[in-house]
Amino acid sequence: MTLGDIMKRKKTEEVDKNDEKKAKKGIKAFLEENRIIVWEDYENVYEPGYYGKILNDHLELAFVEALLLLKRGRIKVFSGDKELSFRELYEKACELDKRFPERYRVYEELRERGLLVRTGFKFGCDFRVYDRGVQLKKGPKSQKEHTKWIVFAVPEDYTCSFQELSRAVRLAHNIRARMLWAIVDNENDVTYYQVTRHKP
Repeated sequence: MTLGDIMKRKKTEEVDKNDEKKAKKGIKAFLEENRIIVWEDYENVYEPGYYGKILNDHLELAFVEALLLLKRGRIKVFSGDKELSFRELYEKACELDKRFPERYRVYEELRERGLLVRTGFKFGCDFRVYDRGVQLKKGPKSQKEHTKWIVFAVPEDYTCSFQELSRAVRLAHNIRARMLWAIVDNENDVTYYQVTRHKP
């Protein structure tokens, strides 16, 4: 065994110990049908980063949000009394959504860039993305506080009709955002394409 191998092994062991410490601290979340619910201490899950949606007395997380928080050690997810691993929760999400691998990869990549990302299902897209440093608030917003991009996450072999593309561009235009297609290739790399509307 070389010195490099020993150093690499030591570093791996340190990372494993850090992951274990983080996992022990995680706030409890529960898988309920196709939702992840946090009942206690949910304010500390919601912020920093504005994860999920606060509803009366609990926080509801999308699977992409829950998986990233689980990976980062901020939550633990239970199904009944059984604690779920990252892989188990990921596989459950994939059963419910055939495009989940692309959605999760794009969500993770955008969050790693330090962007504020919210789900966009009610807007007919995968994600709404805000500029860095934006604080979410209710009521009137300045131009900077509005959604900057709406994002559709798709695999590289995805095909769509011109009507679908047109609807996506029109949606972005209506909310004064830019429309991005996030293409996930077979190596799990993400490439973004912006599609804009031009009038002759």
